[in-house]
Amino acid sequence: MEILMKTPTAPVAAVLMDFDGTVSTLRFGWDQVMRAMMLEMIPGGETPDPELVEKVDQYLDQSAGIQTIYQMKWLMAQVLEQGKMPNPPQDPWWYKDQYNQRLMAQVEGRIQRALAGAREEYLMAGTTDFLAALQARGVPCYVASGTDDQDVRREAAALGVTDYFARIAGAPARVEGCAKEAALKMLVEQSGLDGAHIGVIGDGKVEIALGRVIGARTLGLASDEAHRRGVDPVKRARLVAAGAQAIAGDYLELNALLDFLGLEAI
Repeated sequence: MEILMKTPTAPVAAVLMDFDGTVSTLRFGWDQVMRAMMLEMIPGGETPDPELVEKVDQYLDQSAGIQTIYQMKWLMAQVLEQGKMPNPPQDPWWYKDQYNQRLMAQVEGRIQRALAGAREEYLMAGTTDFLAALQARGVPCYVASGTDDQDVRREAAALGVTDYFARIAGAPARVEGCAKEAALKMLVEQSGLDGAHIGVIGDGKVEIALGRVIGARTLGLASDEAHRRGVDPVKRARLVAAGAQAIAGDYLELNALLDFLGLEAI
């Protein structure tokens, strides 16, 4: 675990976590599915030129963690601008449906394997011990994700982690909005907590930046999802730029994580 900034020592009273890439690896490779779809649709099935490939890669890097519908709005705008797809749909939800169909073609098999007993293969290393430690200390943990709400709940159940969370919130069906921002607002307004008593953990810059705005303690999980442990240097750079106060690649250094959150070590 890497400490980047000095933070308050008071114990946190609640923790907000992202889900995909922070808890779960069921959707590992989502970006490659989206990338392939963008590079197919924008040039209308033609071979994409290097400039377009770079443009798509840059967009995926900077948009990681936002609600999927906003990425699909960007895709639709690019498709319409290029004008190479025959009769292109002008509904971003159509593009989102196409993306979900492609992504779930690979995710569904993983969900079934998890349900059959291979849960640990799709959890970041040390996740359940960390969540259990928070629960044992009376610290409620919330999930906020840009993935569709029903999918986040289903996947949390498949991984056996539902009972560790006080609330799971994903993107509402056919509604634009940031579940992460809404969850943080709820913690501040409904619980009466100030930022100094909230911990935010995620592998995307969105939740880290939102956490810094309210003065929360921010842990960037620069997860290497392929191995479920260790630090991904690309994610690390992104999270540092977003303002993460500490970096970890997994939850194996449990006592260091608890100490960062101001909680009693084991």
